Amino acid sequence: MNEIILKGVPAAAGIAIGPAYILDKQDIVVPPRDILEQEIPIEIARFDEALIKTREEVADLQRKIGDEMGTQHAQIFDAHLMALEDRTLIEDVIKGIRQRKQSAEYIFSTVLKKYAKVFAELKDEYLRDRIADINDIGRRVLKNLIDEDKLYEIERLEEELVIIAHDLSPSDTVSMFKKNILGFATDIGSRTSHTAIMAKSMGVPAVVALKDATLRITNQDLLIIDGRMGLVIINPADSTLEIYRKEQERIHSLSHRFDDMRELPAETKDGHRIQILANLEIPEEIPTAKGQGAGGIGLYRTEFFYMNRRDLPSEEEQYEAYSKVACEFGDQPVTIRTVDIGGDKFISSVQIPRDMYPFLGWRAIKFCLAQPQIFKTQLRAILRASVHGNIRLMYPMISGPSELRQANAILEEVKAELRVHNIPFNEHLAVGVMIEVPSAAMTADMLAKEAAFFSIGTNDLVQYTLAVDRANEQLADFYEPCHPSVLRLIKRTVDAAHAEGIHVGLCGEMSGEPNLALLLLGLGLDELSMTPLSILQIKQLVRSVNFSDAQSLATQALDLRLGSEIEDLCKLRARELAPQVFRVDARSSQNNQGKAI
Repeated sequence: MNEIILKGVPAAAGIAIGPAYILDKQDIVVPPRDILEQEIPIEIARFDEALIKTREEVADLQRKIGDEMGTQHAQIFDAHLMALEDRTLIEDVIKGIRQRKQSAEYIFSTVLKKYAKVFAELKDEYLRDRIADINDIGRRVLKNLIDEDKLYEIERLEEELVIIAHDLSPSDTVSMFKKNILGFATDIGSRTSHTAIMAKSMGVPAVVALKDATLRITNQDLLIIDGRMGLVIINPADSTLEIYRKEQERIHSLSHRFDDMRELPAETKDGHRIQILANLEIPEEIPTAKGQGAGGIGLYRTEFFYMNRRDLPSEEEQYEAYSKVACEFGDQPVTIRTVDIGGDKFISSVQIPRDMYPFLGWRAIKFCLAQPQIFKTQLRAILRASVHGNIRLMYPMISGPSELRQANAILEEVKAELRVHNIPFNEHLAVGVMIEVPSAAMTADMLAKEAAFFSIGTNDLVQYTLAVDRANEQLADFYEPCHPSVLRLIKRTVDAAHAEGIHVGLCGEMSGEPNLALLLLGLGLDELSMTPLSILQIKQLVRSVNFSDAQSLATQALDLRLGSEIEDLCKLRARELAPQVFRVDARSSQNNQGKAI
């Protein structure tokens, strides 16, 4: 077969070579099959056996996920088990088999479609969300009825595969953690989409925004994923395969070249020191963060406690999780961001409206202020855990002083309740805000008078400043982290923080980009927080340059008018000042220049 090259957006660096597996969640087409009168009991028995087998599979899977990743991740399957006990659905199927005299799989598939249609038309958001659970469990039952492995089940993966999907949800990527995934490629997404963030955390190459990869790739196609150039090569020629295998070996041989940075501070040659911390998605990443020499946690995303489940996490469950992270890092800071639900992250236990523009909808701090009981439960857990380490609290998506004061008022209520019950907590807990929307950056001077610290979330700041949905592949070329407006907002925020004597960090994906880290250093950031696997390379870059050179670069960049010009300047200066940091990328680009066109 002829070699085909698809060009997308680089999302996570590296090279993967392996067979494709299409993550296909489409309905299974079940043709009608008539049965004889005497076959009716046989079909009903087959249906019962399929239900029993599916229950056993789901329960076994739930136990395994619970053992490996904790109960909060295993609870995604509670809804599946509930669906399998739905007597109305079961009796409808049995009744259909008897009356229509057709096979169990065909009747079950028609009943499933009827339920999906009814739920889709309901106004109740919680009940509409059950469609996904019903469809998922339905595919599992059909697989057992048809006795064909037509379904892709992430949790059963044993072999090494490249996952191809239209998109990957947060629940998909959590299920893939610790699996033999070689790489990801998706039709949609951006460098800061959840797929890209999780791929970096897992250390696997990824390419997004390929538009039609799921249509052009078939199961078991041999693929090359080039996460540096944003390429997916289908059925590569032998010569191409040889080039990439050699390149893969070379990258692997250099994978530990920054190991001697692990115990060293992030300090420039002329003595300027910053902190380099890790972003944490799930607690299972703690060993990686510590192994990469993270100086603490700059962003602990807590929304995963709320996702993949039908109930809300309890105070005790959250307290134990936060305490564990705090104890693991001792005196090093652990920055816990309160739940950022909304946008592309939903929970089924609360009726969140599906907005036409979800990133502008009911999310983050607005959600928390409107749901004070949910907010208070999390705040109590964080406060209680604060006695076990150096925990910092951070509010997401603050738009200005008003929301900060409202959030702090609720926090003070929780503190008062804990004092009444003599429950200890850190009375001096640092409370900061994320600068993610232009209004926050424009009022940074005001916020700095009331916040203990800032953390700039560039993933959202870029999309809100430029009016570019970061999950929309059609807009991938318009998502410019180096746009002059974005840099000016970052600089404004840094200056406002320093004027009030508070430190300011950056926890967006920009912080882990070697081409941009020098610029961020020069803009005056005190702290960079990133995916753990980027830490050593960024630390090497910081230790290879003078702070004065980084400041000079920032001054030049702020005078340029085009984002592309700024990006080119950053790339040029970073390679001039720290060539050893880019040895792999430089040679890779030369070797694959022709392939990228």
